[in-house]
Amino acid sequence: MQCDYFDARACRSCTLMGEPYVAQLAEKQRAVEEQLAPLAPAVHWLPPVASRESGFRTKAKMVVGGTLAAPTLGILDRAGRGVDLRECGVIAPGVLAAFPALIHFITAADLEPYDVPARRGELKHLIVTESPDGELMVRFVVRSEGAVDAVRGSLTLLQDALPRLAVATANILPEHKAVLEGDVERVLTPRGTLPMRVAGPGLAIQLELRPKSFFQTNTVVAGELYAQARAWVEELAPRSLWDLYCGVGGFAIACAGAGAGASARTVLGVESSAEAVESARAAAVAAELDGVRFAVGDATAFALAAAADAVPELVIVNPPRRGLGAELADWLEHSGARWVLYSSCNPATLARDLAVMPALAVRRARLFDMFPQTGHAEVAVLLERVR
Repeated sequence: MQCDYFDARACRSCTLMGEPYVAQLAEKQRAVEEQLAPLAPAVHWLPPVASRESGFRTKAKMVVGGTLAAPTLGILDRAGRGVDLRECGVIAPGVLAAFPALIHFITAADLEPYDVPARRGELKHLIVTESPDGELMVRFVVRSEGAVDAVRGSLTLLQDALPRLAVATANILPEHKAVLEGDVERVLTPRGTLPMRVAGPGLAIQLELRPKSFFQTNTVVAGELYAQARAWVEELAPRSLWDLYCGVGGFAIACAGAGAGASARTVLGVESSAEAVESARAAAVAAELDGVRFAVGDATAFALAAAADAVPELVIVNPPRRGLGAELADWLEHSGARWVLYSSCNPATLARDLAVMPALAVRRARLFDMFPQTGHAEVAVLLERVR
């Protein structure tokens, strides 16, 4: 893939830009296998799941810069000034198509872009998500309630220009600090959730995405990941399953009905975000999954507090980049769970956690390329208790 922004050194976020995609994927596979080899000597590697090279990001987090008359959407340079990336090639075409209307709306609604060096202005970020059905969620990250009122007061202009807009919100981040969003979210449309149909081999589910809930930015490859998890669960047919760090419930809902005995299987998802748990519960109800429930809580604290007879046969873990940590990895090591399905976005912390769990042998593994043009890799491994 060729990128004018990369060639001009305007943006270097895609560190592998310009390298043949086949070579990128092969190098990721080689690096991950090498990293896990000492901890998984008997692992069976399935073929890596490739992505589209371009247009794969269905969620765009754009810094708003420039001026009220000429806003930019993209990143900041070293001086804190906006660099416009409105034609970024890794962003999904449906999201890119929304940018002209959004840029016009910024000016029309009098939303002055935030000037980082001067610490002046109102609109900091735009976060745009596209569903597989083409609907859009747009979040305006602003500094004050006054800017929320400005967005609300002019919203019909945006809705007329962008008929695919299903959910619009304003997030308030008054502080001058390098974070994406604040704690307060104002939903400005009748709908506050974006349905996300996720599909893969043998899989078709619908999840519900609320504004602050995490969801994979590569929806197609996420479907492949959930489908692989479902296939493994279908083969193992556990009677009980936990999904720790469950987010909006993707793994739990994908695996609830898989394999023999699925109708009697109990599934419990645990997630620290109350908003994500609300989304997961709504999706489970819509799918009529009576044996699936979700709880708000810290994954490690939940596991450590569980009674021995409550431990399920299979535990799915999908932690953030920092990994499980010593406490939860040690708990899994001694828990008695027969299988663990670990989905990792950071092979380095995956390797660290596996080293704490020698009683759980890695049987199968697969690379899912969520982020072409970068060195990031998502890996799913299936572990079986051997002692």
